[in-house]
Amino acid sequence: VIIIDDMGHHLSRGRDALALPGKLNFAVIPYTRYGTELADAAHRSGKEVLLHAPMSTLEQDSLGQGGLTAELSREEFRATLDAALEQVPHVRGINNHMGSDLTQRRPQMAWLMQELRWREMYFVDSRTSDKTVAATVAGEFNVPHLSRHVFLDNERDTKAIDARFQEMLALAERDGIAVAIGHPYPETINYLRKALLTVHDRGMRPVFISEVLEGIAPETLAGISSSATASPGC
Repeated sequence: VIIIDDMGHHLSRGRDALALPGKLNFAVIPYTRYGTELADAAHRSGKEVLLHAPMSTLEQDSLGQGGLTAELSREEFRATLDAALEQVPHVRGINNHMGSDLTQRRPQMAWLMQELRWREMYFVDSRTSDKTVAATVAGEFNVPHLSRHVFLDNERDTKAIDARFQEMLALAERDGIAVAIGHPYPETINYLRKALLTVHDRGMRPVFISEVLEGIAPETLAGISSSATASPGC
């Protein structure tokens, strides 16, 4: 599973990312200049769309419009999420943008999972904190979920991206699935444009989050989530 985060700020980079081959997943930040346009384009090209929901961080980073924080009341939380979802069409699920603070907070994660269960959406924990409870709470609310294993491009260097890509493939060979997150950086897109053409030679294929979750038993999800490691990222 490959997710391209932070879609919406740059039109040309976003279009380059959408041109990548295979079943890729694109996480769009709400209220960005090109977010709606790129979400529409992703849907038209047969890709899968997520809401890349901004969530509060331990460092108190600026979240921009649509940020989910612990200061919001239950009704404010729901209204903020509703408005963000209206910004990004064709959404099948949500993953967290930042969120090292909020994903540690059980009450707010319970609110989120209640909303997702009602909407029949999935959740992907980007795992920006090793104390995240997001996947655990998703399981408690029977929300289909995955957790990120690898960040492809915390270092925007081709050799570093290749090392992380090979780590992803090794995990997929061992466990049958691996979840990686990258960004629409030129270095990442240029690397993936070539690398994605080779994965079939190793008996693997990129897949949509939704089709993976439809075929995974709940007890397997727990193992997939617990094997993921935390890392700073978006």
